[in-house]
Amino acid sequence: MSSRDEYISRMKAKLEQWNADIDTLSARAGEVSADLRSEYNEQIAAMKTKQSAARQKIDELQQAGGSAWEDLKAGLELAWTAIGESIDSAKSRFK
Repeated sequence: MSSRDEYISRMKAKLEQWNADIDTLSARAGEVSADLRSEYNEQIAAMKTKQSAARQKIDELQQAGGSAWEDLKAGLELAWTAIGESIDSAKSRFK
């Protein structure tokens, strides 16, 4: 397996972990008061938007040829950082 394939595989695995984290936060949203639920749902919607962008970047990365994937990798890293920070923030705020 090439380093590109390994990288994509790691990113997909992390994306699946974030899916589980978002699902957990969504379940918690149903257990809180209505005013907090609204805040939870806003955070969850923002995370899902970022997650969708990251998934799109992975798809682009898989389609990219040769050296273009290195350029796309930088964009994916930015998306990864944003979604990771969002999930970590939400998890710490909604414990």
